[in-house]
Amino acid sequence: MLSTIALDTQVLRPGLCTGCGACQGLCPYWSSVEGRTVLLFDCERLDGRCQRFCPRMPTDLDALRRKFFPAETILPEIGPYRGLCLTRAADPAVRARAQHGGTVTALVELAMKEGFIDAAVLTRSHGGLDPEGVLAATPEEVRQCGGSSFQIPPTLAELNRALKEDRYHKIGVVGTPCKTLAVYKMMANPLPDNDNHAGNIGMVFGLFCGWGLDWEGLRDLALSHCSQNMLSHMDIPPSKFHSLELTEYRRSVSVDLDEVLPLVRPACRACTDMTAEFADLSVGGARSVDGWDVDKGWNQVIVRSEKGEALLKLAREQGVLEFRDPMEGGLEKLKKASLGKKRTGVKAVRDLTGGLGYLEPSAALFEDL
Repeated sequence: MLSTIALDTQVLRPGLCTGCGACQGLCPYWSSVEGRTVLLFDCERLDGRCQRFCPRMPTDLDALRRKFFPAETILPEIGPYRGLCLTRAADPAVRARAQHGGTVTALVELAMKEGFIDAAVLTRSHGGLDPEGVLAATPEEVRQCGGSSFQIPPTLAELNRALKEDRYHKIGVVGTPCKTLAVYKMMANPLPDNDNHAGNIGMVFGLFCGWGLDWEGLRDLALSHCSQNMLSHMDIPPSKFHSLELTEYRRSVSVDLDEVLPLVRPACRACTDMTAEFADLSVGGARSVDGWDVDKGWNQVIVRSEKGEALLKLAREQGVLEFRDPMEGGLEKLKKASLGKKRTGVKAVRDLTGGLGYLEPSAALFEDL
């Protein structure tokens, strides 16, 4: 039996809450304050959507994968896999606002145009500080959400509100691994007496993620180097640079990563998914032999589903994306990096919970880590 008390004791108190918003926008009991999930009132309901959808409540990940993806496509290190490519938006205006190559913005716009989705739940980054979840229904609204933030807003609260409204019937969702896992749990667990209209989720775009940062801590750090109303972009380049890069339009500031790492949220250290394994397409920063000066303008894309494959094919045919082949050995490097995150994530979960916590029903997937 579950209740909000179980969610509080198993997720919030151990520090496993990711702040994704999957428990919000459903009832008056849950809210969020600057990236922190807050339980406003206890609820004695023994089963509910907040528990079923939370990505840090126990989840049989293997069963969830098999429900949505053919077993023969699943790689143990990175999940469902149909292909890997390097891409960027063909439109320079999209790339100019993007975190890297603008692939996600271009794909969401194309998915909307071609009827894969009729709206999309996105994160508006505001240059990297104080991001918010939004529901975009036009290409113009999609483009306003270019760029990323390392603060984690409760974006899925916006999805829950949109599903409850039942106005759009093919909603796209863009999110980090914890958020996309929650979305697949929504699709797998509708409540028969209080349906969440999860059938209205049309497509899922995953974002590679290393970790998110403490909301207030990142704001204080960034504003010690930049003015918030001038900040246009923030990024963390490959590990050899050991820095957080802040951009004030034409001025860039490099912050030593030693100032950033203490801000990593405990829940993010306890994550075992680097590449957003539950998605139709997963997108991250490119890695190639050309080096960071080139790679920062491109993305790498993992194709995971038939729907994702079809959309990417249209993007090529219509010239929406430019394509490059991944570097030799690129898949193996990606698998190695992903496996490394699984190992550190399992260790962090054990440190926080004394066991495998939310991974427990899938212990066999992690027994060798």
